Amino acid sequence: MTRVVVTGAAGFIGSNIVKGLNARGITGIIAVDDLTQGDKFRNLADLQIEDYVDADDFYSSFAAGGFGKIDAVFHEGACSDTMETDGKYMMQNNYGVSLSLFNACQERGTRLLYASSAAVYGGSDTFRETPEFEHPLNVYGYSKLLFDQRMRRDCGEDFMRGIKGKARQVVGFRYFNVYGPREQHKGRMASVAFHQFNQFAEQGKVKLFGDYGGYGPGEQTRDFVFVDDVVAVNLWFFDHPEKSGLFNLGTGRAQPFNDVAVAVVNSLNGGGVPDAAAAVHQRLLEYVPFPDALIGKYQCYTQADLTALRDAGCDHVFADVATGVAKYMQVLAARD
Repeated sequence: MTRVVVTGAAGFIGSNIVKGLNARGITGIIAVDDLTQGDKFRNLADLQIEDYVDADDFYSSFAAGGFGKIDAVFHEGACSDTMETDGKYMMQNNYGVSLSLFNACQERGTRLLYASSAAVYGGSDTFRETPEFEHPLNVYGYSKLLFDQRMRRDCGEDFMRGIKGKARQVVGFRYFNVYGPREQHKGRMASVAFHQFNQFAEQGKVKLFGDYGGYGPGEQTRDFVFVDDVVAVNLWFFDHPEKSGLFNLGTGRAQPFNDVAVAVVNSLNGGGVPDAAAAVHQRLLEYVPFPDALIGKYQCYTQADLTALRDAGCDHVFADVATGVAKYMQVLAARD
């Protein structure tokens, strides 16, 4: 029987990974999280798991062998708030805990698939998994980068080529802008698509930031990736234990925030809006001033370089914004 651990299991990506495992018939899942924010339970309520363990109790118990044979850990647990300024908390939660888990996995012969972030690139205009392009803009990005650097060092030169002949697979995924179901608990850190769904329901229009960083209103450009695609790539590596390394997990396709707004509006308003200018003209899209709190800390452009992912043999086809957002809006509309 396959047995895995998912940390951050009640969170956004973690719960979707549990769902993806369930779809394969895998229910031997130890779900690890902190449910201080109690409403996150909803992300697990329709899923099948073997057990739930509080994060405060899990890591030391796992290191001591308290859960028996575990095939793999999907490590999604982290503080993902890019606005968090408590560096001590961020480094302990995202770096210290992850390092302890890595050491325990190596000791116990357990594979580790973990969440990194495109935030490691920060102000770079090239998004390739090599050190010269890694320039985080906040302590969140640095906490993720430091763990990636540690994996490069501790796993040796074979890490980026894929660890061959070793049982203890280690894979880091640099997530780009992920959106999709089960993110409702994230508050301000939920995707723009989620916020726009609620804006449209409440006000009959959606909102985007105005001009900033040399980009016109709504023209800041990101690599938006649907969460189903994130799960598919995680499970591809789960199926290929011989593959290790750091990999960008985005679509490889940069699209402006305006594309998200148009996709949301068309999904909720019956279509017929060809572009952002038409949405503005029809008063379905409004631009708001760029917030002072984000100045100097905001990535205006991201686009995953998928060379390493493709070289590893993963040929997954990613949804574009129009396709992924339409699916997401259907889920949200059905929920309401």
